[in-house]
Amino acid sequence: MAGHSKWANIQHRKGRQDDKRGKIWTRVIREIMVAARLGGGDLATNPRLRLAVEKAKAANLAAETVKRNIDKATGNLEGVHYEEVRYEGYGIGGAAILVDCMTDNKVRTVAEVRHAFSKHGGNMGTEGSVVFQFKHCGQLIFAPGTSEDKVMEVALEAGADDVIAHDDGAIEVLTPYTELEAVKKALEAAGLTPELAEVTMRADNPIEISGEDALKMQKLLDVLEDLDDTQEVFHNAELSE
Repeated sequence: MAGHSKWANIQHRKGRQDDKRGKIWTRVIREIMVAARLGGGDLATNPRLRLAVEKAKAANLAAETVKRNIDKATGNLEGVHYEEVRYEGYGIGGAAILVDCMTDNKVRTVAEVRHAFSKHGGNMGTEGSVVFQFKHCGQLIFAPGTSEDKVMEVALEAGADDVIAHDDGAIEVLTPYTELEAVKKALEAAGLTPELAEVTMRADNPIEISGEDALKMQKLLDVLEDLDDTQEVFHNAELSE
């Protein structure tokens, strides 16, 4: 992983997300509804909901829309009931893939995910087949040029697990997933604003895929991400041109 461009991968991912703004809104709304249903509608006592509302603001989702969907999830308004479900599988070259979905119809969703895998060169696996290759954690990414020493000093003091300096100058901070918000606030208070801050499933051992296989893998990931019920797709592939 050290030899790969972390920053280029992040910028590429952000660009693809910007191209799918309507899809981002749908995903954020579903995350808000599930977070509110599971943990209540009070932002002060529900960190998952706070993070979802932050994502909504970053995506320029109207505050009225946010409130309406919190009300739906907490029973104040009638709404759809979504369930969280995770599917696991293998991509090109045996790369590990996790597909996190929110759905009101699991039969439909599993059929769509299985079809995407089989049509584009992957294989859907059984529960537990690849998830062990990922770590549930908080992740913050800082742009090249950010002071590594300053990030390390503030992040570790605030409860981060690790600070990684990548070859391209990007700095990655890893936290327990429960501590992401606290570490992010401490860094921002010190004048260090991350380009990315999220709870994620981070691959322990990325594998590099290049050439034609990289294009095929990207196609499979795009199809999985574009499914209506998909929230997030995690994988351990480092794609290079």
